[in-house]
Amino acid sequence: MNQETTQTTKIAIFRNRKIRKTIHKNEWWFVVEDVVLALIDSSDSKQYIQRMRLRDPELSKGWVQIVHTLSIETTGGKQKMNCANTEGIFRIIQSIPSPKAEPFKRWLARVGYERVQEIEDPELAQKRARALYKAKGYPDDWIERRMRSIAIREELTDEWQKHGVELAKEYEILTAEISKATFGVTPSEYKKIKGLKRQNLRDHMNDLELLFSQLGEAATTEIAKTEHPQGFERNKQVSRRGGKIAGDARSNLEKETGRKVITSQNYLPKKRGKRLLKK
Repeated sequence: MNQETTQTTKIAIFRNRKIRKTIHKNEWWFVVEDVVLALIDSSDSKQYIQRMRLRDPELSKGWVQIVHTLSIETTGGKQKMNCANTEGIFRIIQSIPSPKAEPFKRWLARVGYERVQEIEDPELAQKRARALYKAKGYPDDWIERRMRSIAIREELTDEWQKHGVELAKEYEILTAEISKATFGVTPSEYKKIKGLKRQNLRDHMNDLELLFSQLGEAATTEIAKTEHPQGFERNKQVSRRGGKIAGDARSNLEKETGRKVITSQNYLPKKRGKRLLKK
């Protein structure tokens, strides 16, 4: 991924503890509070971090370089949380005198190694993504469409990056512009229709929803390649135009069928880990 920060927070499990992580500047960043909680006996991670910084002046001095505040999905919506990349987490762990730290270091090293592998071999990342969707119970034909939608999205973010779009918030706004022109709602509004909270919206789209989402982003990419819009405002206009192409196609289909493309139905897991089914 080439956008600065992804919009979906991933959950990793370490020693029965949830460690939230997100992609920022093309690498994994972990929620500092989650990591500290996994390594200490206390349940008050914030107080522990304060004491840790007092014990380690060098860590405290470099804290603003190590730790960045990123948007993380929570049960109450997106919240700004302190995060650090693998290198930063290693530095923080050095200040935690706990025997629990060593296995965590090995776990982080494995996560980092897998990320390096995926950067060197993008096909490996796709294989892992396919295997993950398969394990969750998604059917093969849906998985292929989802993989295609990911490729189209990455091509679009490449174009945005080439044409001066840099900030994560800008990516979010441009994505919302395409969605609103395509479906008449922003991604956050769309998630409410489907009753989603932390889940990835596109992981819960049916075939037609994915198709029109892809069309809006593919059209935006083609216009950007043709016109080379520079800067956020120009790309915002192009995003609206690309989304409108998909939006017009959606409206025409709805007129012909008498049915709305957007639906509250989605791919949701049944209880006890049973197969995910399209309702």
